[in-house]
Amino acid sequence: MSKKFFIAPSILSADFTNLSREIKTAEAAGADWIHIDIMDGHFVPNMSMGIKAVEACRKATDLPLDTHLMVREPEKFIDIYAEAGVSHLTVHIEATPNIYRLLQRIKELDCKAGITLNPGTHFSLIEPVLPMVYQVLIMTVNPGYGGQEFIPETLTKIRNIRKILDEVNPQVLIAVDGGISEATLPQVIDAGAQVFVAGNAIFNYPEGIKAGIQALKELLPG
Repeated sequence: MSKKFFIAPSILSADFTNLSREIKTAEAAGADWIHIDIMDGHFVPNMSMGIKAVEACRKATDLPLDTHLMVREPEKFIDIYAEAGVSHLTVHIEATPNIYRLLQRIKELDCKAGITLNPGTHFSLIEPVLPMVYQVLIMTVNPGYGGQEFIPETLTKIRNIRKILDEVNPQVLIAVDGGISEATLPQVIDAGAQVFVAGNAIFNYPEGIKAGIQALKELLPG
């Protein structure tokens, strides 16, 4: 890896009336990826952006679009989002019984494949597919809504997954999503995370997007 840590602003907290400007501001401030949450109102109790929003993001930036599918039957969605220009497609272990086939298809579409799990899901369920993925996304809140408080018990899960990855596939990144802020960032770094998805801590930072990203970057090792 040429870069050890990545800041991924989550546009779930962005101002959608000025989405392109918000993304460009985040990019200029040093964002590494743009994180997009796709929610269907079934797998999680909320709905969010669709293809048009992804296409708008692709036009606004050349940064990797890190796309998290919180949907039932994700195999029905991956082709259309890949065509819309996403860079990473991360799917839930809880959402499909055909996870091998799904990850293989994501890679065939020239996207980087990720696997994610909810706070209440045991980490052992993803062990069989760890050799296949680019990143593991650990939900540090219950998925579906922004602005939730970080669940501290997920730190143990991060440590356990990092230990396994160091044995079977050390290049895989651990991403964390939910309640990431100046207060929680040092904790997840210490546990072994490398990718930090943050919404409110960036787009609703009191001094603005640039200051929010810089506040997080100042906490990164090195």
